[in-house]
Amino acid sequence: MTVQPTPPSLLHPLQGIKVLDLSRVLAGPWAGQLLADYGADVIKVERPGTGDDTRAWGPPFARDSHGNSLPLESAYYLSVNRGKRSIALDITTPYGQEVVRDLARRSDILLENYKVGGLVQYGLDYESLRVLNPRLIYCSITGFGQTGPLAKRAGYDLMIQAMGGLMSITGEPDSQPGGGPQKVGVAVVDILTGVYAVSAILAALHQRESTGKGQHIDAALFDVQLAMLANQGSNYLVGGMVPERIGTAHPNIVPYQRFATKDGFLVLAVGTEGQFAIVCKLIGLPTLPQDARFSTNAVRVRNRNELVPIFEAAFLEHNTKDWINFLEQSNIPCAPVRDLGEVFADPQVAARGMILESEHPDAGTIRTVAQPMKFSAASSQNTRVPPRLGEHTKEILQELGYDEEKIKSLNL
Repeated sequence: MTVQPTPPSLLHPLQGIKVLDLSRVLAGPWAGQLLADYGADVIKVERPGTGDDTRAWGPPFARDSHGNSLPLESAYYLSVNRGKRSIALDITTPYGQEVVRDLARRSDILLENYKVGGLVQYGLDYESLRVLNPRLIYCSITGFGQTGPLAKRAGYDLMIQAMGGLMSITGEPDSQPGGGPQKVGVAVVDILTGVYAVSAILAALHQRESTGKGQHIDAALFDVQLAMLANQGSNYLVGGMVPERIGTAHPNIVPYQRFATKDGFLVLAVGTEGQFAIVCKLIGLPTLPQDARFSTNAVRVRNRNELVPIFEAAFLEHNTKDWINFLEQSNIPCAPVRDLGEVFADPQVAARGMILESEHPDAGTIRTVAQPMKFSAASSQNTRVPPRLGEHTKEILQELGYDEEKIKSLNL
């Protein structure tokens, strides 16, 4: 199912909001893309010649009509820059700095993910730009924040997953084949930092309505990593327990994990005693809930090493599809473990309009994952394809009031 263009009568929630995006790679661009999806006019500032680092992070790359790879249109870049306009500027030059300052005067929001203090030398830091535009909401995204002993250290998602504890609880135990710390399969800290940043920006926009003033938002990947530990972090802070890697299992609920079947894998999520009793009947062990070792979730957590092998042996008796049918008929939460080819072929993906098709000037139809939020009285989809490097440079400069002579004099 292709997401259709927004009817003229259906407005975007952030229509009229202007965003100046000085960020690159993932966390900042993810925030910018989300704001663009909500209707903001997002201007992406990129280095002339190379642009955002992710433009070259491939293969795969988009292809032109002759099947040739487009070297600055990687799948990675296309996944995080939908709905924006691109201006090619060298902010290390006086000319580039002049344009950024002019854009900042007209912007509601500025996104940047330079190292702490990195924009001071160009006069593009918050303290400098707030003088030009007191209403500006300036969001800085860094690895470790603007303060603290690690503030000046660069931070990347993989580093933060390691330093922030996520890898210590992700993966199989050391005693199991393939055991050891693992990162999550996508840069989840970068992505969640982008989402947290947007929530903070929207809160600041609301506050500006009453104060008339913008503010500086300090967003750190490390802080977000700690916040997203959720119950695992609480298990340590409240219970004094240092969580260990237990594969797909849940630290506080049993059985709640992946099981191998005759032909693949499924996940089982048993959250109540009633569900546990039903599953025991389905696997042919109806008296298991009466066993003192397994009668409540609390004792099952303590005795998981005795219970799990029993379930593992039972699930190997049938294939995944049959088990899913048995379990779903009894309203037991479960799911097959699928690859992305299977996922995107699911009718649910089409029914929810989660594949967005946009027309790229060089690559034709580009398919990306659509924005997931649905509004009853507004649109949250932006069908504008991720921009080519510098595609809107002249257009944006003209909007600033620069005439042809001024544009030529900038030597951009």
